[in-house]
Amino acid sequence: MIASGIQMTRGFFDYLEVLGMEKKKIYLFCSAGMSTSLLVSKMKAQAEKYEVPVIIAAYPEALAAEKGVEADLILLGPQIAYTLPEVQKQLPNKPVEVIDPLLYGKVDGLGVLKAAVASIKKANQ
Repeated sequence: MIASGIQMTRGFFDYLEVLGMEKKKIYLFCSAGMSTSLLVSKMKAQAEKYEVPVIIAAYPEALAAEKGVEADLILLGPQIAYTLPEVQKQLPNKPVEVIDPLLYGKVDGLGVLKAAVASIKKANQ
């Protein structure tokens, strides 16, 4: 029998609970902190739906070095992908990723959340 989409997705997120789980912080950065606000809302809704223990917030790119130290994962909006090497240099012990432009453009909260969890998992191996 094939599991339902909800069961399969829930299983995907079970990894976070295995980590002993205090909430993981996923911070998104974009040009002014505004263009990611809708994506953050959709990600939060999915995290609540699937009981994913995360804190998700958006900030302007100017705060990446300051706020990034608190994050478990830093996600950059596609429009500031050019800052990836600089942010990685500022935060060498933090995973930093650029959000997939297709997911970003579709405001796919579940897709970005899944990618974020996969990045956290990879960083903790």
